[in-house]
Amino acid sequence: MSHTIKMKTIQYALLCATTVLAHAAVQAGEMTLFQDDHFRGRSVNVRNDVNDLSRLDFNDKASSIVVRSGSWEVCKDSNFRNSCRVLQPGRYASLPGMNDSISSVREVRRGGGGHDGGHGGNRPGRPDNNGAVLLFPDAGMRGQPVRLDNEVNDLNRYRFNDRAQSIVINYGRWEFCADANFRGRCVVMGPGSYNRIDGGLDRRISSIRRAR
Repeated sequence: MSHTIKMKTIQYALLCATTVLAHAAVQAGEMTLFQDDHFRGRSVNVRNDVNDLSRLDFNDKASSIVVRSGSWEVCKDSNFRNSCRVLQPGRYASLPGMNDSISSVREVRRGGGGHDGGHGGNRPGRPDNNGAVLLFPDAGMRGQPVRLDNEVNDLNRYRFNDRAQSIVINYGRWEFCADANFRGRCVVMGPGSYNRIDGGLDRRISSIRRAR
């Protein structure tokens, strides 16, 4: 084999390796934890699983989060135990129910790979936590949720009228109304976990739509 052919072969191999590494970098998840709400204060950037945030001097300190890519599970105890929640890409200006209490984080692999289900604790709404909005029939994100990605002018279609007691909003700002067709008392809520619906809408939500 001539010197020129050898050089071209090496160059092609290097190009293939670079392409694979670049693709892997794009697929990797990334998340930033902030010490104060609305993305203020000290922050740490995370690209790998962290089973104990004490290693980063950030245990029980996160008050807001930006998920830049991937889906991430955040848990109240180290080693991914106790109450956990999955965050989709988005900006979480506050963390209702988990403020200053996150101790471990890890990326959720697609197809369920990478993590087993053997750790204990209360993990409401698992294993399927997809959907922009999850409406739960019981407080504390318990019970079988209804998952919604689009507006619904009457929750009777889902047999869920006046039933929601807790909510998880994975992304976007949503308007929840006491009557069908977005009438009556309405409240707008952003990303977060709401263990108990307040604002006079506990077991009173009849319609939901993306906030304008």
